Amino acid sequence: MAEKSSIAESVGVPAGFDPHRVRGDFPILSRTVADGRPLAYLDNAATTQKPRAVLDALQEYYSSYNSNVHRAIHELGQEATEAYEDARGVCAGFINAPESACVVFTRGTTESINLVAYAWGRASICEGDQIIATEMEHHSNLVPWQILAKEKGANLLTVPVLEDGTLDLDVYESLLSPRVKLVAVTHMSNILGTINPLPRMISAAHAAGAKFLVDAAQSVPHFEIDVQNLDCDFLACSGHKMLGPTGIGILYARRELLEEMPPFMGGGEMIHKVTLEQSTWAEIPHKFEAGTPNIAGAIGLRAAVRYLQSIGMGAIRDHEESLTAYALQRLRSMPDIRILGDAPDRGGVLSFLMDDIHPHDIAQLVDREGVAIRAGHGCAQPLLRRFGTNAVSRASFCLYSTEEDIEQLCAALGKARDFFHHGNG
Repeated sequence: MAEKSSIAESVGVPAGFDPHRVRGDFPILSRTVADGRPLAYLDNAATTQKPRAVLDALQEYYSSYNSNVHRAIHELGQEATEAYEDARGVCAGFINAPESACVVFTRGTTESINLVAYAWGRASICEGDQIIATEMEHHSNLVPWQILAKEKGANLLTVPVLEDGTLDLDVYESLLSPRVKLVAVTHMSNILGTINPLPRMISAAHAAGAKFLVDAAQSVPHFEIDVQNLDCDFLACSGHKMLGPTGIGILYARRELLEEMPPFMGGGEMIHKVTLEQSTWAEIPHKFEAGTPNIAGAIGLRAAVRYLQSIGMGAIRDHEESLTAYALQRLRSMPDIRILGDAPDRGGVLSFLMDDIHPHDIAQLVDREGVAIRAGHGCAQPLLRRFGTNAVSRASFCLYSTEEDIEQLCAALGKARDFFHHGNG
């Protein structure tokens, strides 16, 4: 315990933030797993747990005013519509969008990026044009651009990742030219935790005449995002990674881009006038929300955003930053562990390799000790190949993560090592 205390002091645990109190708001964190062990949930980059406020919001919608939106004149329909559109406004305010009409509800980051690729990309990318992504992208911010480039005869260029897990910005800036129409970059890597220098990258892209899309799936839940300050053209994020429900997310885009883009899907709600011969489209953002939307998801996401705001994004960032430093020190003190990347600006994601033990085996063994981590390629196969592996173990943190979670992980890793080396796990 003395070692633990000295590490906590050296990394500067923030005062005034108590993750143990926060944990009381998340019912699932009180359960036990693995024959009565406390749950150390360290798979937050995949999905976060939900506070009671979100669960209550979902329950209230379904039990009190369940109805479709933008259609019914009756009282339930009006209440549902008001809540749904208020959720849009809350989400817009959370990322400081200039107006709520610039926020489109989607199923999540993946659909948001595909929406841009389909609606903006197919209308804007031509043969010989170039799109820039990076070697650290999640497949959701790579595969859509591969499909688009192949379809249009465009070229997809990628920015390499340096050994410390940062992007080679010299190469990035050398790739920019008038032929580049779009740059698509993750704000924070889901494998390395690297936080990319978006202001510099966006400014350079705009100087070359390119649009810039931000994959903010890993950043929006963990520190303050201001799309006007970033000056990005598109930004995508997922509700389930920010304490909200699954199946809901948002796409932010500049008004002029949304107005120019054709619809993503056709059907009900996204139309203005329909005849047997042709149709005209609804105003933004409804032009991109065909069919019955995930109303409960939007209302649950509103509750999640309000919960994050009640804690304060600055306090969350400080806590996770100190917790990451603590975890880095603890894991680096253990033998035979290699952590991928060492970026100076990083978030609460640690991917590692342990001696010659396969990450899937590690995940299974620590699960026996009540520790939930991710194992595999993390939807980032090109990045893992760059670091000479096809799978990693990953621990990722959230506002409710604690030093005790990290200690439970380290103890479980020690038992996993003993199991493989001595057969006494």
